[in-house]
Amino acid sequence: MSKTYIIGDIHGCYDEFIELLEQIGVSDDDLVVSLGDIVDRGNKSLELYHYFKNRENAVVLMGNHERKHLNGVLSYSQEIVKVQFGDEYEDFRTWLQTLPYYYETPEAMIVHAFFEHDKTLYEQKEEVLAGTTSGSRFLENKYEEGTYWSDYYKGEKPIIYGHHVVGETPKIKNNTYGIDTGGCHAGMLTAVELPSFRIHQVKVKTDHWAAQQSDWQIPVLKAKDWEHMKIDQVYRLLDKLSYKNEPEIQEFLTKQRLWIQQLEDVRMTIQSKIEALTKELIEKYTENFNQEVAKLSYRSFVFKAKAGTLSLTDLEKTVYTPQKIIDLAKELDIKHIPTRN
Repeated sequence: MSKTYIIGDIHGCYDEFIELLEQIGVSDDDLVVSLGDIVDRGNKSLELYHYFKNRENAVVLMGNHERKHLNGVLSYSQEIVKVQFGDEYEDFRTWLQTLPYYYETPEAMIVHAFFEHDKTLYEQKEEVLAGTTSGSRFLENKYEEGTYWSDYYKGEKPIIYGHHVVGETPKIKNNTYGIDTGGCHAGMLTAVELPSFRIHQVKVKTDHWAAQQSDWQIPVLKAKDWEHMKIDQVYRLLDKLSYKNEPEIQEFLTKQRLWIQQLEDVRMTIQSKIEALTKELIEKYTENFNQEVAKLSYRSFVFKAKAGTLSLTDLEKTVYTPQKIIDLAKELDIKHIPTRN
């Protein structure tokens, strides 16, 4: 007879996940249910995505980490995964739209994170089930400080949940099973077998998240869309990262700052070029100046230059990203535009 296996937060620990399945002896007919957070922090998020996408008898719940990717709210762990997935990232985000927020078997209700104890499974808010920041804040207003939703649950049907690291052994209380046992932090990866509620575990011997944070700093920095950030955002990000003391990162940040400063010099060159071009246009199109200038993408600058009011501030307000500076410089045929290393 086929069985169901509920797996706690895997967080990219693919090798340990496969070890756990082999230790259990999971067959193709068995159902494998992930509580969510299959990606981020660990070293093989892409492999886990492939596994669950391609396995016939599998369910993945929407965890807060999946929801971050889906909504485009990326912190460092999501930025790493975006780089790791490369061209597959958008397909991954499309697949995320198919994930449910809960799963129910005859034996148990299965959710990623939280559960309002006084509401049915079908009345739960998605942000509560997925453990988002807003869901967490909602429950903070509902329950007393220092307590957890599972402290209040009195239902007859067991709830299996993850999201909140409970230590290296499952937290079994009030008919609830917390099975996020900190796998990606060199803890345990846990599964609950249904219908028996037997616990299976494997030890994760490496703190994958600590290693990933170090290994992916430069690739993530290089993958950022520097060209389309506002100039002041670039400076703020460079200042924010200035505490990094690794030589390779410091070298990268120094090059980025120099690149931005050089582009700001190009913006001054653009002002001079437009002022000179305006004089040429006035001489060339004495009678139909306005009609000819109207054809230009930078016409507002030319009209200001003609009136003698064009300032660097005007350019800063409009040409406010590296790419906008580069594009206008090319259109004005300005040579020696700095490129980002």
